[in-house]
Amino acid sequence: MTWTAPEIERRNEPYVADERTMLQGWLDLHRDTLLWKCRGLTGDQLVKRTAEPSTLTLLGLVRHMAAVERSWFHRASGTPHESLYYSPDNLDGDFDDGTPESAEADFATFRAECAKADALVADLPLDHTFDTTHDRTINLRWVYTHMVEEYARHNGHADLLRERLDGATGA
Repeated sequence: MTWTAPEIERRNEPYVADERTMLQGWLDLHRDTLLWKCRGLTGDQLVKRTAEPSTLTLLGLVRHMAAVERSWFHRASGTPHESLYYSPDNLDGDFDDGTPESAEADFATFRAECAKADALVADLPLDHTFDTTHDRTINLRWVYTHMVEEYARHNGHADLLRERLDGATGA
């Protein structure tokens, strides 16, 4: 039997909330939107490159965002971590190495990384700071803002990939 990306009910962003709740709400909406763009597709469809010459795929975006969740939220919390899908010898492994057979596990990894990210920073204030590998000090607020921006950009890619794949459109 062929695995198919499950249906997802997207959470709404809050309309009136404190800053932390607002940032988390927008992040959750964007996380859900990426999975919503993949709903009902098989592994074969998720790895199809539909916007040549780009090598982007929907599964590549899911894998990439799992890796980004891990990287930023582990760093913000000071938790050691290893890269999920890429190495110095394979910098685009998150985008390029997904297969129809890995799709179900890759989706589970994405969900697990989102849950772990939330847990790692749940007790940290938005003003919590940490140093990056580029000799910058940033705070958790920056990470949330960056993650919303990163998802927004990649969800735009997902819109185009999905429409070219089967004509499906929507917010």
